[in-house]
Amino acid sequence: MDQRNPATDPDRTPRLQPHVGVPPGETPPAEDGLSETGPRETYNPTKGWSKGPTIVIWLFVALFVAFCVAFAVDVLR
Repeated sequence: MDQRNPATDPDRTPRLQPHVGVPPGETPPAEDGLSETGPRETYNPTKGWSKGPTIVIWLFVALFVAFCVAFAVDVLR
């Protein structure tokens, strides 16, 4: 499967010079960035998670670890 893209062939593409590429002025300028697009977001807390969800997650982790330890003790007996 040796097919070439005819759009990049210098013989078929106008103003494309071999081994040089696209001449200056043929490409649009680079993006400035997207950090300043849209309204300012004021409800975005910069602090970490609140205490409630963190405590709930740790409780589930502790229950899972306790279950695994109890299961291992029961299996090894």
